[in-house]
Amino acid sequence: MIMRENMRKGLCFRLRKILLCVVGLYVAIPLLIKLCPGIQAKLIFLNFVRVPYFIDLKKPQDQGLNHTCNYYLQPEEDVTLGVWHTVPAVWWKNAQGKDQMWYEDALASSHPIILYLHGNAGTRGGDHRVELYKVLSSLGYHVVTFDYRGWGDSVGTPSEQGMTYDALHVFDWIKARSGDNPVYIWGHSLGTGVATNLVRRLCERETPPDALVLESPFTNIREEAKSHPFSVIYRYFPGFDWFFLDPITSSGIQFANDENVKHISCSLLILHAEDDPVVPFQLGRKLYNIAALSRSFQDFKVQFIPFHSDLGYRHKYIYKSPELPRILSCFWKGGCAPGCTALAEILGRDVGCRPGHPSRAWAQSLRMRGVLVAKRRVWMDQALPASRWRVQAARASRLGGLC
Repeated sequence: MIMRENMRKGLCFRLRKILLCVVGLYVAIPLLIKLCPGIQAKLIFLNFVRVPYFIDLKKPQDQGLNHTCNYYLQPEEDVTLGVWHTVPAVWWKNAQGKDQMWYEDALASSHPIILYLHGNAGTRGGDHRVELYKVLSSLGYHVVTFDYRGWGDSVGTPSEQGMTYDALHVFDWIKARSGDNPVYIWGHSLGTGVATNLVRRLCERETPPDALVLESPFTNIREEAKSHPFSVIYRYFPGFDWFFLDPITSSGIQFANDENVKHISCSLLILHAEDDPVVPFQLGRKLYNIAALSRSFQDFKVQFIPFHSDLGYRHKYIYKSPELPRILSCFWKGGCAPGCTALAEILGRDVGCRPGHPSRAWAQSLRMRGVLVAKRRVWMDQALPASRWRVQAARASRLGGLC
């Protein structure tokens, strides 16, 4: 009996010790982040996380990109950027064995160009990123992507200002070689913050891109940090903003998409999955609502395409959507907003688009689907039961809704 009692006391002592350590660590982390704001910056950029591991970024062909060239640009002294340029898939055979000069000259061809700005963590060789390059290349686009300073094999120290300047340098490098070809900017996740920073700067100097695509965007980094799943255990911690969010601002990190879209004057497409666990869907919808009402977009299309949670695209798998080629085609054409709205019924519950006026046939399909047209020409698709999406979309297609 005495031995059992001693064992019980020893177990209780060890449990209390473990509990005190956990509580101590829980309290210490906010203090450590407050005292060392650089930690929070590292957690936002995650540039030290290089996945997949053990890949040679100098050899994109190892990732199945046999029509891709790797080269390096130098935007500033002591800063070097690793760049991949993937030509349209129809040039796959012609690209074999070609050097950098051939790839640079190819930018002046008749194919449009997409500058892709990736999110945090990983490199330009990330699996989901490579798959998107392949999809876009198969659709006839040049895809130019790069690792920001401090990512992958790029040299430099990461910062919001530095990342934006890197993107500006690559954009200017493309424009110097692309002639009259359209140049689109595509940002994903944290890359949407770089993208809106870049496009705002381009619009201010009156050299906007032909269009901007934001995949899984947020409103600003403070709202994203507060909504991130990693913040769940601290979200109701006393002084959460002071401990966790203020250090982000003091590090000079804002990525204010919600402010930037008010100063952007080019067509905007937002893609977001409802089951995104990293950047909440409501942040993408909120950003669209801000952009749709902005005066800077009065003469340009602003479109929001959601993807229903049943599709399972989450944060980084929208490239798997078989409807993505049609969505992009409709968007680039500039006058296909209603068709894309009908198409989006298959993809998600809500869709937004402005500006645009419905045709008579399209208006009939809108009435059938219960769509409300706001006074400011903002399209807001009402929710439909999942079982009716495809049936209703097919009926809308017969009425001329799909492009």
